[in-house]
Amino acid sequence: MQQSAQSITIALSKGRILKETLPLFAAAGIEPLEDVYTSRKLIFETTQPNVHFIVIRAVDVPTYVEYGVADLGVSGKDVLMEHGAEEMYELLDLNIARCKLMTAKIKDQVLPQGRLKVATKYINVAKKYFAAQGRQVELIKLYGGMELAPIMHLADAIVDIVDTGNTLTANGLEQDEFIADISSRLIASRLALKMKDEKIQPIVEMLSAAVEKKAKSA
Repeated sequence: MQQSAQSITIALSKGRILKETLPLFAAAGIEPLEDVYTSRKLIFETTQPNVHFIVIRAVDVPTYVEYGVADLGVSGKDVLMEHGAEEMYELLDLNIARCKLMTAKIKDQVLPQGRLKVATKYINVAKKYFAAQGRQVELIKLYGGMELAPIMHLADAIVDIVDTGNTLTANGLEQDEFIADISSRLIASRLALKMKDEKIQPIVEMLSAAVEKKAKSA
């Protein structure tokens, strides 16, 4: 699919975020013409002419938006913090996929005073957080199963997303330090806003109304 000055491409994150994102777009009058959950396609036409969805890994959404492949994107704040997102604007907090970015450790364990070993997939976020506190850390990059790292003595603590905290509790861990509140955001590149602002703003306004309506009915 080639981008044109008349079309709008929106990058959506797979997984939990997608399930909460699609109803908001539907309320804004933008729905995929096919079932995104059963189709093997990655590009979807919608009920709005010249508006397309692409469905990709959450971690890739900021890259597609930053390089202008997608005009808009839906991305978790955690992904944006880790990516840097310097060439993008957060247009709207969609108030979905809410959770917290936390440090966690073995329950009731006293962490060492010196150099701390921390396992996380959020290397940039963790580096910035601990540097701001003046704490020396060794960061260990993991992609999943974060709770295992303290249990197996790979790390003293972890930095990860926490929703209910049940997974931490089930593995003998506890929440420790709060880093940030996380939710999904509608993002756009500077270039897209400059070149297609008149097409983007109506979408933002419709989504904003959908978010507000959902909040009132909650």
